[in-house]
Amino acid sequence: MSVLVVLEHDRGEIADAALQALTAARTLAGDTGCSLEAVAIGKGADSLVAIAAQYGVDSVHIATHDLLEDYGADAWADCVVEAAASIDAEVVMAAGTDRGNEVMAQLAARLDAPFVANCVVVEPEDPWVLTRVQWGGSLLETVELQAEVKLLTMAEHSVLAEPSDSPSDPDVAEFEPDLDPSVLNTMICEREVVSAGIALSTAPVVVGGGRGVGSVDGFAALDDLAGLLGGVVGCSRAVTNNGWRPHSDQVGQTGTRIAPEIYIAAGISGAIQHWVGAKASKRILAINTDAEANMVTKADYAVIADLHKLVPAIAAEIRRRSS
Repeated sequence: MSVLVVLEHDRGEIADAALQALTAARTLAGDTGCSLEAVAIGKGADSLVAIAAQYGVDSVHIATHDLLEDYGADAWADCVVEAAASIDAEVVMAAGTDRGNEVMAQLAARLDAPFVANCVVVEPEDPWVLTRVQWGGSLLETVELQAEVKLLTMAEHSVLAEPSDSPSDPDVAEFEPDLDPSVLNTMICEREVVSAGIALSTAPVVVGGGRGVGSVDGFAALDDLAGLLGGVVGCSRAVTNNGWRPHSDQVGQTGTRIAPEIYIAAGISGAIQHWVGAKASKRILAINTDAEANMVTKADYAVIADLHKLVPAIAAEIRRRSS
């Protein structure tokens, strides 16, 4: 029996969430006495073997096919079905990302099996007990899972990605899945690069701005500070609603979930929807004139001050010490 992990990647670049899922799967395989195996699909998949070795994977199954030009939920699900059947997988896991949950939902439909998404705790008892996040992270739900093949995804940032203390030398098995041309109906066929640089979801430093920033121009100081710290700027929903920043910058339940080393939240009240997206941050520094604001009371550090004076002052001090 084995635990099979779907290695989510984008043309050979593995997703950080996939490394978290690999870490959780390694623990689960150890607890259940199963082998740890992985499936990588399409172009660039062969480059993931070295990464899988660092995380202690025993075998890597690489799906290659002329139709696998890019990501497609139907095609990937068909590949995972074949890989799982070939090794008699007891568990199939993926990252709790949009893609991971989409592929696993397709897999569940094909296997007519239950699927538990966005888990934070997995207890392989009889029956299995799983804790998962619901309502964007504001609710934890405990469920029991009984199935011949357990299907689940791990919520992002629920596990710290850690390579194995004993890297492996995995067996590599290539296979050509039986794909119908209809899988092309749900496959990426064109890409357009709209931005470049550090991604909000993986940035080591995020400087966030809320309604208190006051305007589009008010974000100039935040952009400056983020640049000095090697980070990016995020924002609250109120900011995107006002049209000051694009939705891609929004942190929160309906935006991006972040887990930086530090999140500097300037002029953000800290509504629950925003907090859900920011709570995985290692440290939170709140800057606000309201000492009772939710973000201030929940932050690790807080400065009760006018952000329009404090943020430029921090940037100036960084420049002084760097000169």
